[in-house]
Amino acid sequence: MTSNASSVSDDLARAIASWTAQDPDPETRQQVDDLLSAANEGNLYALAELAEAFSGRLEFGTAGLRGALGPGPHRMNRVVVSQTAAALAGYLVDHGLAGGKVIIGFDARRNSDVFARDTAEIMAGGGFRAMITPGPLPTPVVAFGIRHFGCVAGVVVTASHNPPQDNGYKVFLGDGSQIVPPADAEIAGRIDEVAKHNLDDVPRARSYAILGPELVDAYVDRIAGWVPPLDAAQQLRWVYTPLHGVGLSLVERVVEACGFPPADVVAEQAEPDPRFPTVAFPNPEEPGAIDLALARAAEIGADLVIANDPDADRLAAAAVVDGRWRMLRGDELGVLLGEDALRRQVRGTYACSIVSSSQLSAIAAAYDQPFVYTLTGFKWIGRVPGLVYGYEEAIGYCVDPTAVPDKDGISALARLLVLAAHLKAAGGSIAERLDEIARRYGVYETDQLSIRVNDTKIITAVMSRLRAHPPTTLAGQHVSVVDLAHGTEQLPATDALLISGETIKVVVRPSGTEPKLKCYLEARSLARGTGDLDAARTATRGTLTEIRSEMSAALGLTTTGAA
Repeated sequence: MTSNASSVSDDLARAIASWTAQDPDPETRQQVDDLLSAANEGNLYALAELAEAFSGRLEFGTAGLRGALGPGPHRMNRVVVSQTAAALAGYLVDHGLAGGKVIIGFDARRNSDVFARDTAEIMAGGGFRAMITPGPLPTPVVAFGIRHFGCVAGVVVTASHNPPQDNGYKVFLGDGSQIVPPADAEIAGRIDEVAKHNLDDVPRARSYAILGPELVDAYVDRIAGWVPPLDAAQQLRWVYTPLHGVGLSLVERVVEACGFPPADVVAEQAEPDPRFPTVAFPNPEEPGAIDLALARAAEIGADLVIANDPDADRLAAAAVVDGRWRMLRGDELGVLLGEDALRRQVRGTYACSIVSSSQLSAIAAAYDQPFVYTLTGFKWIGRVPGLVYGYEEAIGYCVDPTAVPDKDGISALARLLVLAAHLKAAGGSIAERLDEIARRYGVYETDQLSIRVNDTKIITAVMSRLRAHPPTTLAGQHVSVVDLAHGTEQLPATDALLISGETIKVVVRPSGTEPKLKCYLEARSLARGTGDLDAARTATRGTLTEIRSEMSAALGLTTTGAA
């Protein structure tokens, strides 16, 4: 391999050579060779790609790993995954968990099965009793398996709803929840240590177990055990899409076991496909993602549309509201499910993330049940003591935390079907239940600003400017500002600002998984029992529009809609 001043630097060439020497994947080795050849011939794109791929490491944090597939330490590949698995094994040994069970699952994205097998081999080589799922499964099934099998940890190879070129690596500990600090930093430190040595030094074994039907059978039985017999369910008509993900086969099993009528499945999106060919972005929240499902619902006169994201840990729903089909906001569905649990006298602690609507806190108080806010993510929500229900506005819902202390789009689907069936049998609808909640507890409207950037330093600069010059009023209300970087009595420190007034709330934070700055907006009406919901909603949305405009100016950047 040669280099010159106008192409690949000596330092970059050495980094590439060291990497290639330990890469077991012929595909990524070939990609490096092709990029090197092009770069040495003066191709600036190839040179930039190599520089990016070998500039530092893909960051391991509380979301695990997530990034584009490709060669180099800044991409998702077999070297990065193997180093991470070895680091996790070392972390578990150092914490007295040597020899324990570790469950490994994966979705249907490119190389997910390969990364899962690498992880299983390294865990087995480290003396753990590794168990791998026999095929692609939804993430919550693996989270369920941690407690079911008494595991010390779990891994799911998934990039959830990221673009097709991405993959990821999600780590759970023995409590069934995702990792939180300081575990993430400890594992990241071990990754750096492992990376100083050749992967040939990491022991591997093929003595891992391939799971049989017990895991899925137990998961389905768990859900069927708490779904009541429902004659009314047979009257429900609903459309379902897994968005080219892994949800369909399990949803069909759960639906049959619970006695629900089969869904009308969107055929074009039914089978797992890592290309996600019918959507611009495989996230049910994205505009256009569920258009096929909505069209089918209108065609058959359905009562409900349900979508999972590709690894089926999130749930989206659409219904007829004000005479037209529309997606329910994550907060609307979160409040619907939470209010239903309170109505059913489910006693215990309710929770949602600080960026979600504050409406659930008001409803829990009315039922004299404890409520807590957490930081964003189910790594925090799932660990709330005494939790019976928790949600976050990014369409994540935990309806059975004893079994799965994480977001679970399958069990939440079952709970939503029960609610929809009861409402239809009583001559009501989801829209009417939303109205009832608004009349009883007030009108709450939420929205989001999202700024996508190419350089995360821009986000750092915006946050610094906002901290130095925060707004003092929003929508005519005086506001107070709490810098969550210092933490509070209730919340650990995080890079976010909480801005609140009498009837408004704004949280500004960098995204944990994407190069975005997010600004979560809430306006609410304190009036209750009003008969003119339309007027109350119009006024509250007007306040929300004012907040959106003023926060756009305060951020000082071009913004886009909810993401």
